[in-house]
Amino acid sequence: MSSKTPKGPDNVTRNLVIGMVALVVAVGAIFSVISNRENTSAALPSSVSQEDGYGIVFNGDLTGVPVIDIWEDFQCPACRSFEALNNEYIKKVIAEKKAKVVFHPLTFIGERSSNGVNESIIAANASACAMDEGKFLEMHELIYQNQGSENSGRYSKEFMIMLGLKANLTSAKFQDCVSNGEYDDWTEASASFAAVKNVNSTPTVTVNGKELSRETPDNEYNNPAKFQAALAAAGIK
Repeated sequence: MSSKTPKGPDNVTRNLVIGMVALVVAVGAIFSVISNRENTSAALPSSVSQEDGYGIVFNGDLTGVPVIDIWEDFQCPACRSFEALNNEYIKKVIAEKKAKVVFHPLTFIGERSSNGVNESIIAANASACAMDEGKFLEMHELIYQNQGSENSGRYSKEFMIMLGLKANLTSAKFQDCVSNGEYDDWTEASASFAAVKNVNSTPTVTVNGKELSRETPDNEYNNPAKFQAALAAAGIK
């Protein structure tokens, strides 16, 4: 029979102190990383602000309306499916000013690249460059329509410039923005906000802070009727 050494008050106190110190250090480290990212001097695309989690905002001037947040990675196959199924309705909501819509391009998949090139950042930067010229939605759609395999090399800067031509993004400003990775650092600020919101998968869509349901295969992400019903329940009709 084995025996356990009784834990006296000193041992309990010591363990509690060690645990609290470890917790404080861990929390401090997390907030230090987030603070460093959020205080970055990174250039920001049009219609982006810290208050909106560094997302690309449509209808930001509206008040008292529902808010849709869309967290996505341009290399994510499920994001492509969500966009293909619901893009037209989302554009309608934006055009009719029924909600504030915030797009949060993330870079989870590109971080797993074996060649050191983060294609998710390249695509996110290109979408931001397009936003500067009022063509985000067009570029957003084109990037998803031309999605390749994850980290396959398809999403190069040259490829993004070529896609831009299809959206009539022909200016030297756009091409330089893509080539120079003008908003690469901005993607880090967006990622830090995703961490605060505990977003760890894409797509993640919230309406007034409530995430769409994933409970069944035929859910609010991949069934347009259910997606629209979820928006209607939040007052978006």
